[in-house]
Amino acid sequence: MNQLLSITNHFKLVGTVKEITPFGEGMINSTYRIKLKDAQEEYVLQKINHDIFQDVDLLQNNIKRITDHIRHKLTEAGETDIDRKTLTIIPTLDGKLYYFDGKSYWRITLLISNSKTFEAVTPEYAYYAGQAFGNFQSMLADIPGEPLGETIPNFHNMENRLESFRLAVKNNVAGRLDEVKDLVDEVEKRAYEMCQCERLYREGKLPKRINHCDTKVNNMLFDDSGKVLCVIDLDTAMPGFVMSDYGDFMRTAGNTGREDDQNLDNVSFNMDIFRSYTKGYLESAKKFLTPLEIKLLPFGARLLTYMQLSRFLADYLNGDTYYKINGPLHNLQRSKAQFKLLQSIEAHYKEMEAFISSLTEK
Repeated sequence: MNQLLSITNHFKLVGTVKEITPFGEGMINSTYRIKLKDAQEEYVLQKINHDIFQDVDLLQNNIKRITDHIRHKLTEAGETDIDRKTLTIIPTLDGKLYYFDGKSYWRITLLISNSKTFEAVTPEYAYYAGQAFGNFQSMLADIPGEPLGETIPNFHNMENRLESFRLAVKNNVAGRLDEVKDLVDEVEKRAYEMCQCERLYREGKLPKRINHCDTKVNNMLFDDSGKVLCVIDLDTAMPGFVMSDYGDFMRTAGNTGREDDQNLDNVSFNMDIFRSYTKGYLESAKKFLTPLEIKLLPFGARLLTYMQLSRFLADYLNGDTYYKINGPLHNLQRSKAQFKLLQSIEAHYKEMEAFISSLTEK
């Protein structure tokens, strides 16, 4: 408590700190809740994971630009409850967006009161999620100035991910290549098609937008009536292709099984989640998307599942150096489950395209 209290003394809080306790279940940053003695406002203190987010200046400036622009949009729309509709960064006493104590980087935001998150993904909440993430992208489609920086360079760059995958295959550090040769072949036979976004971007046919890059239902806050307040966890918000954000939700929420399900019969693509999310997303995002972006949305579901397959399989070949595992076959099981999901998405692909056409032709 004393160490954390000394950190908070460097920020512009509106009262005296009463209590600091662990908060949330985030896996990246260490997060704490701050309660005050003489004010109703509460705050969120985070120690930024510098191993992952190595340019904290870029990270915090990205978030400041995003939240400032959203505030501007909300003000223009006549919104009055703005502090509950976007994050509020609390500056340090010398006006900076974070504090460095000589070892770690810290930041504070205002806690959005009377809010909650959901972990379970139902068709109803998939619809709300689609609206929220589509609206998030829509509000940021015209953000002025230079492009935002990449907080994790090449995070959703398929060409870059394939380079890493092929290096893992070539080096075969853990001596596991022979047992996964069939899966490696499945990755390679789709490789050229899966890199089409990067090619289309270089040809000037596909724009980059501000993406959230972690589009899960628990990265939204809801009010007590179940209405979406805002999108949170903006650390990975950066330029990318809209189908990446769309596809990441499909990959995670649209899986009827677990990401590492040992029973592959459990793994398939949930078309009810797809339809609900897509309907909500296009209601919010259709006004700024190009026809090509809309056409490629189903491809995004394939792309992000394929990308995660290549990452799990590369880590297995490298001897499990990146992802936490619960046994020597964990990454292999993850790879098999992702491939099963990919096959299911491919089987539903024409149906997905037809549904999106039915929405956009109205």
